[in-house]
Amino acid sequence: MEYKIYGYARVSSKSQNQGRQIEALMNANVEAGHIFVDKKSGKDFEREEYQKLRAQLKKGDVLTVKSIDRLGRNYNEIIQEWKFITKEIQGHIKVIDMPLLDTTVSGRDLTGTFIADIVLQILSYVAEQERANIRQRQMEGIALAKAQGRSLGRPRTELPAKFDEVYKKWKNKDVSLEKALKLLGLKRTTFFNFARET
Repeated sequence: MEYKIYGYARVSSKSQNQGRQIEALMNANVEAGHIFVDKKSGKDFEREEYQKLRAQLKKGDVLTVKSIDRLGRNYNEIIQEWKFITKEIQGHIKVIDMPLLDTTVSGRDLTGTFIADIVLQILSYVAEQERANIRQRQMEGIALAKAQGRSLGRPRTELPAKFDEVYKKWKNKDVSLEKALKLLGLKRTTFFNFARET
Protein backbone atom coordinates (compact mmCIF):
# COMPACT_ATOMS: atom_id res chain seq x y z
CA MET A 1 0.00 0.00 0.00
CA GLU A 2 1.35 3.41 -0.98
CA TYR A 3 1.66 5.96 1.79
CA LYS A 4 2.68 9.60 2.03
CA ILE A 5 5.09 11.31 4.40
CA TYR A 6 3.90 14.70 5.64
CA GLY A 7 5.73 17.27 7.73
CA TYR A 8 4.36 19.82 10.16
CA ALA A 9 6.16 22.89 11.48
CA ARG A 10 4.86 25.51 13.89
CA VAL A 11 6.13 28.78 15.34
CA SER A 12 4.17 30.87 17.82
CA SER A 13 4.29 34.20 15.99
CA LYS A 14 4.81 35.67 12.52
CA SER A 15 8.14 37.15 13.57
CA GLN A 16 9.65 33.73 14.34
CA ASN A 17 11.44 31.68 11.70
CA GLN A 18 10.46 28.10 10.91
CA GLY A 19 13.56 27.46 8.75
CA ARG A 20 15.30 25.01 11.10
CA GLN A 21 12.17 22.92 11.46
CA ILE A 22 11.66 22.75 7.70
CA GLU A 23 15.31 21.78 7.16
CA ALA A 24 14.96 18.99 9.75
CA LEU A 25 11.77 17.74 8.08
CA MET A 26 13.37 17.68 4.63
CA ASN A 27 16.36 15.79 6.07
CA ALA A 28 13.80 13.26 7.35
CA ASN A 29 12.66 12.60 3.76
CA VAL A 30 9.63 14.92 3.75
CA GLU A 31 9.13 16.59 0.36
CA ALA A 32 8.78 20.39 0.43
CA GLY A 33 5.28 20.15 -1.09
CA HIS A 34 4.15 17.97 1.82
CA ILE A 35 5.20 20.36 4.59
CA PHE A 36 2.51 22.40 6.35
CA VAL A 37 3.44 25.45 8.46
CA ASP A 38 1.41 27.38 11.03
CA LYS A 39 2.43 30.62 12.71
CA LYS A 40 0.18 30.28 15.72
CA SER A 41 0.17 29.30 19.40
CA GLY A 42 0.15 25.60 20.26
CA LYS A 43 -2.55 26.00 22.92
CA ASP A 44 -5.01 24.00 20.78
CA PHE A 45 -5.28 22.34 17.36
CA GLU A 46 -7.50 25.00 15.77
CA ARG A 47 -4.76 25.91 13.30
CA GLU A 48 -5.54 26.33 9.61
CA GLU A 49 -2.57 24.47 8.09
CA TYR A 50 -2.65 21.69 10.67
CA GLN A 51 -6.33 21.08 9.95
CA LYS A 52 -5.57 20.91 6.21
CA LEU A 53 -2.84 18.35 6.90
CA ARG A 54 -5.05 16.34 9.25
CA ALA A 55 -7.79 16.13 6.58
CA GLN A 56 -5.30 14.57 4.13
CA LEU A 57 -3.93 11.88 6.44
CA LYS A 58 -4.85 8.34 5.40
CA LYS A 59 -4.07 4.90 6.77
CA GLY A 60 -0.32 4.26 6.67
CA ASP A 61 0.60 7.93 6.12
CA VAL A 62 3.28 9.47 8.33
CA LEU A 63 3.07 12.80 10.17
CA THR A 64 6.59 14.05 10.97
CA VAL A 65 7.40 16.83 13.45
CA LYS A 66 10.76 18.06 14.75
CA SER A 67 9.70 17.95 18.41
CA ILE A 68 6.53 17.19 20.34
CA ASP A 69 5.97 20.83 21.35
CA ARG A 70 5.73 21.77 17.64
CA LEU A 71 2.68 19.52 17.46
CA GLY A 72 1.11 21.36 20.39
CA ARG A 73 1.40 22.48 24.00
CA ASN A 74 -1.88 21.24 25.47
CA TYR A 75 -1.24 17.96 27.31
CA ASN A 76 -4.71 16.43 26.95
CA GLU A 77 -5.15 17.50 23.33
CA ILE A 78 -1.76 16.10 22.26
CA ILE A 79 -2.68 12.71 23.76
CA GLN A 80 -6.09 12.77 22.04
CA GLU A 81 -4.58 13.81 18.70
CA TRP A 82 -1.92 11.09 18.94
CA LYS A 83 -4.61 8.45 19.54
CA PHE A 84 -6.77 9.81 16.72
CA ILE A 85 -3.92 9.59 14.18
CA THR A 86 -2.40 6.28 15.29
CA LYS A 87 -5.58 4.41 16.29
CA GLU A 88 -8.51 5.86 14.33
CA ILE A 89 -6.78 6.85 11.08
CA GLN A 90 -4.13 4.14 11.60
CA GLY A 91 -1.44 6.51 10.46
CA HIS A 92 2.01 7.04 11.98
CA ILE A 93 3.75 9.84 13.85
CA LYS A 94 7.48 10.43 13.85
CA VAL A 95 9.08 12.90 16.28
CA ILE A 96 12.59 13.63 14.96
CA ASP A 97 14.11 14.78 18.27
CA MET A 98 12.75 11.77 20.17
CA PRO A 99 13.32 8.43 18.38
CA LEU A 100 11.22 6.61 20.99
CA LEU A 101 8.23 8.52 19.59
CA ASP A 102 8.36 6.96 16.14
CA THR A 103 5.44 4.65 15.40
CA THR A 104 6.92 3.75 11.99
CA VAL A 105 9.48 1.47 13.67
CA SER A 106 8.50 -2.05 12.63
CA GLY A 107 8.52 -4.94 15.06
CA ARG A 108 7.95 -2.75 18.11
CA ASP A 109 6.75 -5.10 20.85
CA LEU A 110 4.24 -4.36 23.61
CA THR A 111 6.98 -3.09 25.94
CA GLY A 112 8.26 -0.70 23.27
CA THR A 113 4.75 0.64 22.65
CA PHE A 114 4.20 1.02 26.40
CA ILE A 115 7.46 2.99 26.76
CA ALA A 116 6.50 5.21 23.80
CA ASP A 117 3.14 5.95 25.44
CA ILE A 118 4.82 6.89 28.73
CA VAL A 119 7.40 9.10 26.96
CA LEU A 120 4.59 10.82 25.02
CA GLN A 121 2.67 11.57 28.20
CA ILE A 122 5.77 12.94 29.97
CA LEU A 123 6.80 15.15 27.04
CA SER A 124 3.24 16.40 26.50
CA TYR A 125 3.02 17.28 30.19
CA VAL A 126 6.36 19.11 30.03
CA ALA A 127 5.21 21.04 26.92
CA GLU A 128 2.03 22.19 28.68
CA GLN A 129 3.91 23.10 31.87
CA GLU A 130 6.30 25.25 29.83
CA ARG A 131 3.33 27.06 28.29
CA ALA A 132 1.89 27.63 31.78
CA ASN A 133 5.27 28.90 33.01
CA ILE A 134 5.54 31.37 30.10
CA ARG A 135 2.05 32.65 30.89
CA GLN A 136 2.93 32.98 34.60
CA ARG A 137 6.14 34.89 33.81
CA GLN A 138 4.18 37.27 31.56
CA MET A 139 1.63 37.95 34.30
CA GLU A 140 4.38 38.54 36.87
CA GLY A 141 6.15 40.93 34.47
CA ILE A 142 2.94 42.91 33.92
CA ALA A 143 2.23 43.07 37.68
CA LEU A 144 5.79 44.26 38.39
CA ALA A 145 5.60 46.93 35.66
CA LYS A 146 2.31 48.22 37.09
CA ALA A 147 3.72 48.24 40.64
CA GLN A 148 6.68 50.30 39.41
CA GLY A 149 4.35 52.74 37.67
CA ARG A 150 5.48 51.79 34.18
CA SER A 151 2.81 51.99 31.53
CA LEU A 152 2.31 49.06 29.20
CA GLY A 153 1.62 49.21 25.51
CA ARG A 154 1.91 52.29 23.34
CA PRO A 155 2.47 55.63 25.09
CA ARG A 156 -0.70 57.74 25.21
CA THR A 157 -0.87 60.60 22.70
CA GLU A 158 -0.68 64.00 24.36
CA LEU A 159 -3.72 66.24 24.04
CA PRO A 160 -2.77 69.03 21.58
CA ALA A 161 -2.80 72.52 23.14
CA LYS A 162 -5.28 73.85 20.58
CA PHE A 163 -7.59 70.80 20.68
CA ASP A 164 -10.54 72.63 22.30
CA GLU A 165 -10.33 75.46 19.77
CA VAL A 166 -10.18 73.17 16.72
CA TYR A 167 -12.77 70.78 18.16
CA LYS A 168 -15.27 73.67 18.57
CA LYS A 169 -14.64 74.79 14.99
CA TRP A 170 -15.27 71.25 13.76
CA LYS A 171 -18.40 70.93 15.89
CA ASN A 172 -19.70 74.25 14.52
CA LYS A 173 -18.89 72.98 11.02
CA ASP A 174 -16.37 75.77 10.45
CA VAL A 175 -13.74 73.15 9.47
CA SER A 176 -14.03 69.66 8.01
CA LEU A 177 -12.94 66.60 9.96
CA GLU A 178 -9.97 66.12 7.59
CA LYS A 179 -8.88 69.72 8.19
CA ALA A 180 -9.26 69.34 11.98
CA LEU A 181 -7.18 66.14 11.96
CA LYS A 182 -4.48 67.87 9.91
CA LEU A 183 -4.37 70.92 12.20
CA LEU A 184 -4.03 68.73 15.29
CA GLY A 185 -1.81 66.05 13.79
CA LEU A 186 -4.16 63.32 15.07
CA LYS A 187 -5.67 60.17 13.68
CA ARG A 188 -9.45 59.88 13.46
CA THR A 189 -9.74 57.38 16.38
CA THR A 190 -7.55 59.50 18.67
CA PHE A 191 -9.51 62.62 17.78
CA PHE A 192 -12.81 61.03 18.76
CA ASN A 193 -11.31 59.51 21.92
CA PHE A 194 -10.27 63.01 23.02
CA ALA A 195 -13.66 64.37 21.95
CA ARG A 196 -15.43 61.90 24.29
CA GLU A 197 -13.23 63.05 27.17
CA THR A 198 -13.90 66.74 26.51
